[in-house]
Amino acid sequence: MEAAGRCSLTGKESSARRRLESIARHLLPPEILVRDLYANPLSAEELSSWDAAPVIIGGMVLDIHAKPSAHPIPGTTTPGKVQYVSGGVARNVAECMSKLGNKPFMISVVGHDVAGDLLLKYWKSAGLPTKGILKLEGITTPVVSNIFDSSGELAMAVASVEAVVRCLAAGSGIPVWFEPVSVTKSRRIASVVNYITCASPNENELVAMANALSPGIEFSYIQHQASKGKGHSADSLFEMLKPAMCLLLQKGVKLLVVTLGSDGLFLCCREGLSFMKDDLRSRRVGSFGRQLYDLVNESCSSMKHVNFIKSGERSSKFFAFHYPALPASVVSLTGAGDCLVGGILASICNGLDVMQSVAVGTAVAKAAVETQTNVPAKFSPRMVADAAKQILSAAKVFQLE
Repeated sequence: MEAAGRCSLTGKESSARRRLESIARHLLPPEILVRDLYANPLSAEELSSWDAAPVIIGGMVLDIHAKPSAHPIPGTTTPGKVQYVSGGVARNVAECMSKLGNKPFMISVVGHDVAGDLLLKYWKSAGLPTKGILKLEGITTPVVSNIFDSSGELAMAVASVEAVVRCLAAGSGIPVWFEPVSVTKSRRIASVVNYITCASPNENELVAMANALSPGIEFSYIQHQASKGKGHSADSLFEMLKPAMCLLLQKGVKLLVVTLGSDGLFLCCREGLSFMKDDLRSRRVGSFGRQLYDLVNESCSSMKHVNFIKSGERSSKFFAFHYPALPASVVSLTGAGDCLVGGILASICNGLDVMQSVAVGTAVAKAAVETQTNVPAKFSPRMVADAAKQILSAAKVFQLE
């Protein structure tokens, strides 16, 4: 499970220490759980610089990417390229947000091994803080070996991970973003749905979540590749996914982003969801974030859709917007979903409204699939804003009820 939320850090060391101790109880096996976590203390001065910071909780993973240069033949070695790439959904989201002008606070754990050393070395070289990352004996840093086909599509993967089982800001009033990661892990929403503000499943994860939340009703899976082969439109995809999307909104999820691969995504929301922009002046936004905020606001208005929701003509209290995906020169797909979430969260924290933020996230995901690494080395504010404008202008509204 991956979760993200914004919190106001108090500047008290004792509060930070209690937070890390609580997280450790979820992250670590009982046999290596330590009572006092003083290895990475947070000083009051350091905490004061992180007010209203997004908090990202989850795994840091070393990805091994193996891509053959020719069609592989079973039983023998195939020439190609093997690369080490920093990964993990939470880590990717945090890095993406940092490159979009935010200062996310990452909470994770790695082991004393080569993979952990490589991940922390890159994290530090990027100028990102390690204060919330525990490095402990007795655990193995998560590693995922991804094997691609010659076209760049993931053929298979072997994962050796220490899962983050459950760590949410229950009852604190902090908005929490649930990133399902996989069909298996998406079922865990059943025990924590009351704490979830936003979620970002793909279509199969969405169905698994709906089935977990409604044992008496069986929702059917759809195969995205088969759907494309049959030429399903956004309208037909909407009709197939509508029952599951409605159920999650009825269960209390306020914002649902359902990813559809090359067919874009559905943004689903309740009638009462506020689309008002946050006060940018109250936030510490870097120069990149402010520049992107200004560019998107100048060229990417969401008022047409917002006014539709506010109008008295609509008969539904739940809505879905289809955002198309822009054509891309695909190099690797492994970081796209993480950059989508990172782009959305960074944009919300920068002061953009939800619809603008999802358009920016979609544009950032496009940039991610066109690079070899999980997160692009840098983003162009102008290119992201231009792509977001195209995406939002082509968004289509559906009524869920």
